[in-house]
Amino acid sequence: MFMFLHLFLLTLGATTPTTTATADTATAAGRVSAVIVFGDSSVDAGNNNAIRTVLKSNFRPYGRDFMGGRPTGRFCNGRLATDFLSERFGIKPSIPAYLDPAYDISDFATGVCFASAGTGYDNATSDVLSVIPLWMELAYFKDYITKLKSHLGPMKATETLNEALYTISVGTNDFLENYYSSYSTRTSSRYSIGAYQDFLIHIAEKFILDIHALGARKVSLTGLLPMGCLPLERSTKAMSGKSTGCVEMYNKVARDFNVKLKGLAGKLRSEVPELRIVYSPLYDKLLDAIDHPSSYGFENVDEGCCATGMFEMGYLCNSWNPFTCPDANKYVFWDAFHPTERLNSILADYFMNTTLAEFLWS
Repeated sequence: MFMFLHLFLLTLGATTPTTTATADTATAAGRVSAVIVFGDSSVDAGNNNAIRTVLKSNFRPYGRDFMGGRPTGRFCNGRLATDFLSERFGIKPSIPAYLDPAYDISDFATGVCFASAGTGYDNATSDVLSVIPLWMELAYFKDYITKLKSHLGPMKATETLNEALYTISVGTNDFLENYYSSYSTRTSSRYSIGAYQDFLIHIAEKFILDIHALGARKVSLTGLLPMGCLPLERSTKAMSGKSTGCVEMYNKVARDFNVKLKGLAGKLRSEVPELRIVYSPLYDKLLDAIDHPSSYGFENVDEGCCATGMFEMGYLCNSWNPFTCPDANKYVFWDAFHPTERLNSILADYFMNTTLAEFLWS
């Protein structure tokens, strides 16, 4: 999202898809007690609605294909991959945001989202657009534990925490919104790209150890997507007179960081007793959808559905724009940065059939 603020200021100056659940859904029921979510806009269910930031999506056409056709603060036309995961595990069809006043601990007991759009592993990333830093997501989680113990009792709450699936989806903003952003040059002047990746891995490791100490046993660490293929990056490249293809430099950074994330997951799985952590790769599956769209039923991979689909997200993607497509199911991306509900469903099924399959049984 590193160009979001620039584009926002520049602008000031001038049918829910039907998805068949996997056959194991019924079997999965009861194997995972709740889905607990940490991360950025890829999994934010609406926490940014409650804070003072320009990075919001609680207005149409966001949410137009969500249940009831309402915008929730999800950066999508409908549900997120984490919502589908909750449904696939037989829990509930969507996961509420912890800061949403419409819900309480009885709702959060079976799934809760602490994610904040625009955040990263690095605290400096959350400062760019004044969003919730990862350490505050952890603080909210601690507050949640206190409420859960009061609601369920200490023993049942501990059991719920131990049997929950914890998903962590964050990191893209650290590079696109922070390291490579013209608004934040201090980070790139202090670190080489490899050193910065190692710095983020250290933060990720500490975060995982922190939630493990608080009860997490089943953890999914999500890799980065091919961020050079986001419509925003393609459009920026095209404006510079180059081709409209993916930005390979950004994709290489994502691949290299993913190798380190996978290594971290393996290290912690072998070293930390009772921690069943899996690395959930996103890169290859999403890139395959981009390279072979017809195999997935998509028609457009270059632009998002909302507005022109080239640069818009957040307030630049609004109901006044006449260019928003009528059928988001044909698109890989909803806006210039985020997947459509249909792609989120495909990704959730992919994870259920691969890395998360082990949690179906125990």
